[in-house]
Amino acid sequence: EVQLVESGGGLVQTGGSLVLSCAASGFTFSSYVMNWVRQAPGKGLEWVSTINPGGSTTDYGNSVKGRFTVSRHDAKNTMYLQMNSLKPEDTAVYYCAAAQAMALRRHVYEYDYWGQGTQVTVSS
Repeated sequence: EVQLVESGGGLVQTGGSLVLSCAASGFTFSSYVMNWVRQAPGKGLEWVSTINPGGSTTDYGNSVKGRFTVSRHDAKNTMYLQMNSLKPEDTAVYYCAAAQAMALRRHVYEYDYWGQGTQVTVSS
């Protein structure tokens, strides 16, 4: 059974930091492009970040570039998202998801596997 389990969400003040984790099982994690996607209240899915197998290539949405850092530890089947300088507009449910290719990173509806999400709330 494929599982992606996010953790690390919570309530933080503006300017604060959080680290999200995504633990994977049931598929060959090291072969997949891994992604973070978020959904703010009342809005659609927003692509946040992508990291390729092995972690040599990363990409970020414009709204988080320079503040968020994605990483992965393939031996632990885990991906991370370091979020710094958080803003109220970062408030959302954050999902990790697996895709088969970097070319699909902005096509969130083409992803193969999704986690259940973790809530991040940034207070002003």
